[in-house]
Amino acid sequence: MENFNRLNDLYFKKLLGDKNRKNLTLSFLNAILNKDEREYFTDITFLDKDNEPLTLDGKLSKLDIRADLNDGTQVDIEVQVCPFKFMAERSLYYWSKMYSEQLEKSAEYKKLKKAIAINLLAFDYLEDEQDWHNIYNLLNVKSHNKLTDHIEIHFLELPKFTLKDMRKIRTSEAWLAYFSGRYTKKELEEIAMTTPAIKEAVEFENTFLQDKIERRAYEQREKAIRDYYSYMSAYKEEGLEQGLKQGLQQGLQQGKLEEKFRTATNLLKMGFDIETISKAVELSREKIQELSEKK
Repeated sequence: MENFNRLNDLYFKKLLGDKNRKNLTLSFLNAILNKDEREYFTDITFLDKDNEPLTLDGKLSKLDIRADLNDGTQVDIEVQVCPFKFMAERSLYYWSKMYSEQLEKSAEYKKLKKAIAINLLAFDYLEDEQDWHNIYNLLNVKSHNKLTDHIEIHFLELPKFTLKDMRKIRTSEAWLAYFSGRYTKKELEEIAMTTPAIKEAVEFENTFLQDKIERRAYEQREKAIRDYYSYMSAYKEEGLEQGLKQGLQQGLQQGKLEEKFRTATNLLKMGFDIETISKAVELSREKIQELSEKK
């Protein structure tokens, strides 16, 4: 399929969030986390079963693959297609939830395990960084000594990625090349010859696209992304508040509280602030705050 978006959340989750293909998830994680043969993660247990969108056209709800690795490490993989200026804050928030939820199993701090957040972005986010892969830890601002290795946040920015040498490709580069969508079928075949996981991913992609139900779901999610960009264009041209009202006019019916709640929830997922949403859907700020806490 021409212009197939491998970052489509439904497709991505079926590729790397399914226990039947956990070998691919492990390949991706070991490569991105730069694990050598002595440190390879050998097993993974997926925890994320409750984060699917409420509706199929749930706009741009984030993809969130949560998992435990064989040494107890917690990992969260998020894909973000549309530009979002609060990625750092959101990633830190979800990292903190992932880390703190470990205490449900035990109240002893010494049993807390490392938590890793990986953000795969289809846009430039870190303006002051040139590399496509940047890793953040908790450091002393003077000595740069690490306080703890329990926090690790990765940003993978696809627009900054360039494959320098097809003959000396690393597994991490192979995965980024695959997800970038910038390489031809022939080039992917060359990459697959040196990276078996990519060969398997390409084979799964072909099977996915031949399934009419899966392909239809994929196309609906792509339509949601196009709609989002259309709305954003309206906001820029006509002003944020007015653009919101006009862009959502067809979907927002006066007097139908459930429709207002659903629209407000989608806008929260897009990252709009409470004040703007309150004005756009004509609900109180208190009610929007309640929805924000529930999402």
